[in-house]
Amino acid sequence: MTADAKSAAPPAFPERLLQGHRAFLSGRFVGEQTRYETLARTGQRPEIMVIGCVDSRVSPEVIFDAAPGEILVVRNVANLVPPFEPHRETQHGTSAAIEFGVQALQVKHVVVLGHALCGGIRAFVDEQQPLSAGDFIGRWMAQIAPAAEALGARGPDHDAYLRRLERASVELSLTNLMTFPFVRRRVEAGALALHGAYFGVATGRLLVRDPASGAFEPMMGSPGERGH
Repeated sequence: MTADAKSAAPPAFPERLLQGHRAFLSGRFVGEQTRYETLARTGQRPEIMVIGCVDSRVSPEVIFDAAPGEILVVRNVANLVPPFEPHRETQHGTSAAIEFGVQALQVKHVVVLGHALCGGIRAFVDEQQPLSAGDFIGRWMAQIAPAAEALGARGPDHDAYLRRLERASVELSLTNLMTFPFVRRRVEAGALALHGAYFGVATGRLLVRDPASGAFEPMMGSPGERGH
C-alpha cells in the first residue's frame, strides 16, 4: 500500500442517504413520531410478512404504502423461499426470517411478492455467466428448476415465458413454505394464510393470486395487466 493510499480519507457516507434522512426527520418522522416511540417501547407486532425481491424497484413498504412496524419484510434475489432443510450445511437467511415471523411474531399472513422484469429469473433462463467465482446467484436461482420444468416448452415468445416463470416461481415459493412444519401447522389451524402477488414495475399494477384457481388476477377488479 502506498503512502498516498494510507493517508487518503475514507469514502464519505452517501450524500443521497444523508439528504433523505434529513427529509425523513423533518417530514414523515414528525407525523409518525408517536408511532415510532410506541414501537420502541412495546416492540413490533406486524400481522403481515412479505417475502420480496432485492430489486430496488420493488420495495414492499412503498408498494403497499406501509407505516412503520406494519409489515415484516424479507428480501432476496427473485423472492424465493427454499424448501425446509434443517440439516443442510449452509446458512438459512430466508428460512430464519420465516421462522422469526411465523414463530416469534406469529404473523397472520405471509405474502410472496413476485414482479415483472426480474433479473434473477432472466439470469436463470438465459443461463448467464457467473458474476464471481462463487456463482452465488446461479446456485440460488437453481432452486426454480422445478417451476421451469413444470412450465414445459418455452415457446417462441421469450418475454412471455419470463413473465410465466416469474409467476410460477411465486407458486413454487408458496409450495415450499408449506414444507416448513411450523408454517403448515398454523395454516391448517387457520391461524396463518399464505398469499401470492405479482407487481408490474412500469404499470404499478398488482395482481393477486386466486387460491382456488391459481390465477393471478388484477386487484379490486382493475383492468388486466398491460405491459410491465
